Amino acid sequence: MSVIRLLVLGAVRQHGRTHGYQVRGDLEYWGAHEWSNAKPGSIYHALKQMAKQGLLSAHETAPSAVGGPPRTEYEITEAGAAEYLELLRAALVSHDQKPDILAAALGFIVDLPRDEAVTLLERRVRAIEKWRTCVAEYYTPGEGPVSLGHIGEIMNFWVHSADTGAEWTKGLIGRIKGGAYTFAGEGEPFVGVLAEGQQNPYAKGWHADEAG
Repeated sequence: MSVIRLLVLGAVRQHGRTHGYQVRGDLEYWGAHEWSNAKPGSIYHALKQMAKQGLLSAHETAPSAVGGPPRTEYEITEAGAAEYLELLRAALVSHDQKPDILAAALGFIVDLPRDEAVTLLERRVRAIEKWRTCVAEYYTPGEGPVSLGHIGEIMNFWVHSADTGAEWTKGLIGRIKGGAYTFAGEGEPFVGVLAEGQQNPYAKGWHADEAG
């Protein structure tokens, strides 16, 4: 799964219509540049590619008053919205993806109805527990064959990661069931994006004249 597609589609969807620099700023605001491959070049490339694929609509706006080049603004299409929700649901269920996939999905989880989010996360827990059971059939942390030597620490790491992943997911399920956060259809959602012109406190030398 491409985390950059999920991130960019989700960011554009939240704004309704936006440009590359705004998407870039949002992802930096969320820290995605630290935990994913959402770097400037990949963001602009994804926007252009998904516009070609019909997932986004591209609109060229008038040049700026100071003589800059026209700015391209994007809107998510019906096909793009369908792919976005498909990617989001898959990211919440799949336990064997890279951590950045889950991190991206958590940023958009409230775009789903509360009950559906819980159902998907419960499927995630079952998948983690099934995988751990399979591993435990031939490897038990701390009791593995001596012949594995330090290599046994690889399996040890994955088994403990499964345990902590399942525990964390169950905690999130409990919080959601308890009423945490505002999900789709429940009212005004939390806005986790920067307003047009708002200063990004986490920006690292980005300049508006680089906008695409």
